Amino acid sequence: MSESGRAASRTAVLVCQGRAAANGRAATGRFADPVAVRLLRVAERTPVDEVRANTPPKGWRERTGYESVRACAEVVVPRTVAIDEALCARVSGQLVILGAGLDTRAWRLPELARTDVWEVDHPASQQDKRARLAEATSVLGGPEESSRPAAELPAVARSVRFTPVDFAVDDLGAALDAAGHNPSSPTTWLWEGVVPYLTRDEVRATVAALAARTVPGSALVVNYQAPSARAAAGRLLTRVLGSSVTSGEPWRSLWTPQRMAALLAEYGLRVVSDDNLLTVAHTLGSPARGRRSLQSGRVAVAESH
Repeated sequence: MSESGRAASRTAVLVCQGRAAANGRAATGRFADPVAVRLLRVAERTPVDEVRANTPPKGWRERTGYESVRACAEVVVPRTVAIDEALCARVSGQLVILGAGLDTRAWRLPELARTDVWEVDHPASQQDKRARLAEATSVLGGPEESSRPAAELPAVARSVRFTPVDFAVDDLGAALDAAGHNPSSPTTWLWEGVVPYLTRDEVRATVAALAARTVPGSALVVNYQAPSARAAAGRLLTRVLGSSVTSGEPWRSLWTPQRMAALLAEYGLRVVSDDNLLTVAHTLGSPARGRRSLQSGRVAVAESH
């Protein structure tokens, strides 16, 4: 728990578990995240190991955790592939990740070797991540490694600049200025797994803030959720039952592709692609048991001209 009283995001942990569970098991050649498991703590790795071994536990609570990680893995594989490939096709000297959570791209994508990365997130979540990065230096290591002083896991990106921002009270532009972001140079913006948890007004305010720091040659890769009656009913049920680790983090806004494109166009960003995750999953040959979640999840790429 941070000094502000807000806990670090549980959704970020679940997404990291999903990537760890899928590493080396899905979409080989297009998906890999060997770093994810190193950001997980011992208890968090238990359901990951069970999913990878396909050995569901017997207890109801343990089985719920297992199924959450399994289902998450199914969604994050196509989502990660779509985003990674969009980013690698649009590498610039600056990458800003909004709501970074336990994102691992600065530690695993060699294409970012000449890129400065700004990870923007709530102070509580960022504090938790930095602690995990320090702990990760000894995870999977031998006794000689664990005996060394804690130091953050080294990144492959040119630099990683942690930028704490509470979007409810802080100014994104001011925070990025303080962290050395150059608004006159092209920037690639990544906004993954955040939009549904914001109100429409908060989404618009964030787009306006990033657009004010966006010049021609920049791009935005945004992941969002389209309306789906069945998916909404499923999330409502898990919240009522309290059976989801993310039940305290409800969705607040859903967007059709048309409304998302219209919003971005207002701020000079033209959508050049917008795919649902089920379509991406089909190209990967991935299993698609959670078709509703995959079909409502989308990744759009918009460019500034």
